[in-house]
Amino acid sequence: MNHLYMHCRPGFEKECAAEITDIANDLGIYGYPKAEAGSALVTYVTHEPEGALDLIRKLAFYKLIFVRQWFAGTAVELPDPSDRLTPLLAAAEALPNACDWWTETLDTNDGKAMSALSKKFARPFAAGLKKRGLLKPGSPWRLHLVFISGNYALLGVAPVANSAQWPMGIARLRQPSQAPSRATLKLEEAWHHFIPAEDWDTRLTGGLRGIDLGAAPGGWTWQLVNRGMFVDAVDNGPMAESLMETGQVTHHLEDGFIYQPKKPVYWLVCDIADKPARVANMIGERALDGQFKEAVFNLKLPMKQRYAEVVKLRDRLLDLFAEHDLKAELAFKQLYHDREEVTGHLRLLG
Repeated sequence: MNHLYMHCRPGFEKECAAEITDIANDLGIYGYPKAEAGSALVTYVTHEPEGALDLIRKLAFYKLIFVRQWFAGTAVELPDPSDRLTPLLAAAEALPNACDWWTETLDTNDGKAMSALSKKFARPFAAGLKKRGLLKPGSPWRLHLVFISGNYALLGVAPVANSAQWPMGIARLRQPSQAPSRATLKLEEAWHHFIPAEDWDTRLTGGLRGIDLGAAPGGWTWQLVNRGMFVDAVDNGPMAESLMETGQVTHHLEDGFIYQPKKPVYWLVCDIADKPARVANMIGERALDGQFKEAVFNLKLPMKQRYAEVVKLRDRLLDLFAEHDLKAELAFKQLYHDREEVTGHLRLLG
């Protein structure tokens, strides 16, 4: 298989294509990307026949910034609308056996129009896979099926342990009725993406202290409070009264860039709308000062060179930490609930 298919946010196909090309070249897996603006899909075609499988095995998915979901596979023509099952099952036989399978759609209006067909097709496709023995419990692979149209589909596999935990990489989170803004979902999704579920009871436990820079009206503060933490909420704007009534929030009427905590905390979160370089520099300085153990922060991206800007700021932070012998884990992701931004996660080690 030499085709790697990747879901991304509509409008960020160029960034996704640039990212996968850079990383594939670094791994010595050469090819070229194909991306149509607004399609929410990028295809990387490798020169080697099994290059897509090699790439999906060697590259850690969590390191990708603009790729929501991926799978290595093939395009399948469906010339007969009355029998789409036969060609798809034939294509599935050429793939590694999978433990289960997902139907997915592209994150576009045209993609969503395929939802009804995907749901209708699910039961007979599952039965066909089982009848042919193509589903094997314990297999490390998951099968992905994406209808592009009624006569054209993509079919492939991705490692269960090295791909997004949600179909299309879209976190289906419910808006908490008590949270004062929809921005609350950005922090919740970040935790799901960056923190393993088995670590939530230690790294997101009650009793920890946190700082929320640019907090008002309190969407991110609400997530910390909901986990039982105590929060210094920093913003010149008003906080939701419901949060202040919990007794877990101290509101500091200050600029988030200027505020300095009296004591180190475990969590620092920041969703300040400012130049990405200024936010990244502030996070780096606070890390060197030992103000927190872990941080989640958003970088608002420029209109152009968005991928290049994230890489530049990521490398600048890593160089800063190396210069001061500070051991840290740093990763970025454009989450589903992000817009013209990416979310960063920084964990200080030792």
